[in-house]
Amino acid sequence: MVHVLSGRTLLRPTDPERSRVFYGEQLGLSVYREFGDGPERGTVYFLGGGFLEVSGRSEVPPSPAVRLWLQVADVAAAHKELRGKGVEIVRPPVTEPWGLVEMWIADPDGTRIVLVEVPADHPLRYRPGI
Repeated sequence: MVHVLSGRTLLRPTDPERSRVFYGEQLGLSVYREFGDGPERGTVYFLGGGFLEVSGRSEVPPSPAVRLWLQVADVAAAHKELRGKGVEIVRPPVTEPWGLVEMWIADPDGTRIVLVEVPADHPLRYRPGI
């Protein structure tokens, strides 16, 4: 069995600096580490239990099949904050039929990001035997 110690999602944006502004300043993700120099330097952000690395450059936007799922404590507060920072809100917060509160945004290359709030009474918070 493979014993995974850490993991990260890698994004190769069409405009690395624009993406660093989005993830670092607009979304407010904390920097884990930076490497290299120049416009295509790498920046790795904390994502709770994982990481998001924005590095290099791509000549084409990412596939629309690529999505990021980020759990937040309060989707309504995130909506208000991100709207105030000029982030594109693809869909405002909605309570889904499966009980999660979801809001969709997009990064500068169009990568869809779902911000998810797990309500206190949702089954994802229930752990039998604990």
